[in-house]
Amino acid sequence: MPRLRSPQSLRGRCVVPANIGSGQSGADHRRASLARRRPYQAGGFCMSRQRPVALVTGGRRGIGLGIARALAAKGFDLAITDRESDEAVIHELRGLGGKVAFFKSDLAAVKTHEATVFAVLDAFGGIDCLVNNAGMGAVERGDFLALKPENFDTIMDVNLRGTVFFTQAVVKAMLAADEVRFPRSIVTISSVSSVMTSPERLDYCISKAGLTAFVQGLALRLAEARIGVFEVRPGIIRTDMTAKVAARYDALIEGGLVPMKRWGEASDVGAIVAGLAGGDFIFATGSAIHADGGLSIAKL
Repeated sequence: MPRLRSPQSLRGRCVVPANIGSGQSGADHRRASLARRRPYQAGGFCMSRQRPVALVTGGRRGIGLGIARALAAKGFDLAITDRESDEAVIHELRGLGGKVAFFKSDLAAVKTHEATVFAVLDAFGGIDCLVNNAGMGAVERGDFLALKPENFDTIMDVNLRGTVFFTQAVVKAMLAADEVRFPRSIVTISSVSSVMTSPERLDYCISKAGLTAFVQGLALRLAEARIGVFEVRPGIIRTDMTAKVAARYDALIEGGLVPMKRWGEASDVGAIVAGLAGGDFIFATGSAIHADGGLSIAKL
């Protein structure tokens, strides 16, 4: 059974959660956690928890926040990773009734992934659902002939390489657990661009197509462990990132690009992820769900 390295060797590098919802500061929590016996030593970490735990990357805003809200409403405790914290968001999510903690994390920094996962285990005792949401758009849109290698590498480091190896660290933790109390799942948020190309941002499309291949292989690898692996492909979703091109998409949607003739909302994606995380669709492992209002349906 795969094992993570001893947490003692990572103490100096561990990411400390910013207030876990019990009134403790991040520093107070760290002192308390180091004072007690680590529950995941030797025989795997402890799973003595009353609620399932979901780890959402990039959960501070946009689609990630919509997913976090839906999971909290479904009864999950939340570990949120992002490059920056947002106390207002943490406060809002705590108001839904569960434990919430933030972990500062740069998805492209692969060498920090193991420490981040250990920090989550230290705060929550286990991980039942991983939502791979964090990602980025094309650094520059334009003709393929002008695509710069450094821009290609940047988007691959985040969207594909970072996601793959963060998932690897979480899966090792899942498989090291001594006890399984809740359904387990890994949900990767890709894009309709994994199957619908955009010539002016081929690097982005390639990164998302890579995630599609990753999900398929991971689903086979984890099927025997009864860990459901799924892909969700959002279409045109209303977020702060799409606000700058809202007028363009308003016209396209009204013109029939999206058969439902409306924007997708972060809550649309969140509802799908919460359903998958609940364990009711475990036998559909490897499936991809389009959250796009019919955008990707082939038409004559």
